[in-house]
Amino acid sequence: MRPPERRTTGRPRTGRTTRLLYGAGLAAALVVPLAAPAQAGPHPRTPMALPAADGPKGQELPGMPTALDARAEAVACTPASKEQAKKQDWSRQRLDLNRLHRHTTGAGVTVALISTGVDPGAEGLDGRVTARGEAADDCVGQGTFLAGLIAGTGGPAPRLAGVAPGAEILALRGTDRRGQPDPALVTAAVRAATTAEADVIAVAVALPRKDTALTRAVAEARKAGAVVVAAAAPEPPSRGSADEIPSRTYWPAREPGVLAVADMLPAGARPDGALPTEGIDLAAPGAGVVSGGPRGKGHYLGGGVAVATAYAAGAAAAVRAAHPEEPADAVTRRLTATAYPADIPQLDAYAAVTTVLGDAAPPAAGAERATKAVAVRDTSDTDRATGRAVLFVLLGSAGVLSVLWAGFALTRARARGWRPAGAGTPDQG
Repeated sequence: MRPPERRTTGRPRTGRTTRLLYGAGLAAALVVPLAAPAQAGPHPRTPMALPAADGPKGQELPGMPTALDARAEAVACTPASKEQAKKQDWSRQRLDLNRLHRHTTGAGVTVALISTGVDPGAEGLDGRVTARGEAADDCVGQGTFLAGLIAGTGGPAPRLAGVAPGAEILALRGTDRRGQPDPALVTAAVRAATTAEADVIAVAVALPRKDTALTRAVAEARKAGAVVVAAAAPEPPSRGSADEIPSRTYWPAREPGVLAVADMLPAGARPDGALPTEGIDLAAPGAGVVSGGPRGKGHYLGGGVAVATAYAAGAAAAVRAAHPEEPADAVTRRLTATAYPADIPQLDAYAAVTTVLGDAAPPAAGAERATKAVAVRDTSDTDRATGRAVLFVLLGSAGVLSVLWAGFALTRARARGWRPAGAGTPDQG
């Protein structure tokens, strides 16, 4: 005869409650070890692949040329843009300029821009441009475009401000009126910038041959304490394929101590067709960038190595304003040491200004290229403390799991009447 069934009123509810508590505790124990290191560790510095703020179709803006047609009989300057940008482009988001401007605007720093010239009355430059000689005549428009990226306020569109909107611009011509680079003009411009005691010298052109006079001029500029930033390569040819051009060295980017800058796309890669070269120190945004021009109040879209050079020069100005005690070589190393780690380090203007770096003696002027990273402050104590905290959490979690498992096992054993698991119910006569 089968024994009468036992009444277990309330026991299933207790079992379900225990299992729920067990499940919740197990989930908490598994989540805590994962959450604790995330709180203890530093914020990841891998840049996000920001979408272009222009939207899928881009902003309908005219393009800013890097040079005018050298074969045309008459010089036709770039016309004024009638379009206004409606959005902030991706480059300013990538450089985190909104946060950067809370720390510095580059006030008190002079940036010498060697390009096609700069219109002193351009929108957003607010009378902070000094143009030497023919530099006030910017027929191409690129120099004024670059000046806006370095020191523009954005005018009525502050979201389009440059990296150092409080800095002064010393405009110098390094090209002819059509935008073709000229070694003699570049050399004279570097010397003029040194005489004017510019804090940062941005050479937005690249020359295919080393020039002895230019080498001396760059060395004198660095000896005088200027940060020299230069385009790592020329813009790719408008006709033909850049793939046919072998990798080579360009000047003055390869002079000792000069910060050589290349352009990059939103994803961090160099554009297709970019001229190959070695010795690039830094990459900066150089595609789909918005700025103004020398005529009118409209905006243009521009890109290329010169655009990236302007962004790096603006970041150097911001660093010089925020850290006036640092010599030029330390500023250059700061820009590379705080960059996003990649095949070519990617400019991080905000980190360059705000990161606390350890003490490091700067090399003598004219020494090897300033690509050596500055020693970042020692974090070994913090790392050890973080390791101890993680170990404590893991051990604590193991203890919680053990207690929960013991409680669950006891509950199950009690429900079986303390019989071994899998044992049948004994017959009663």
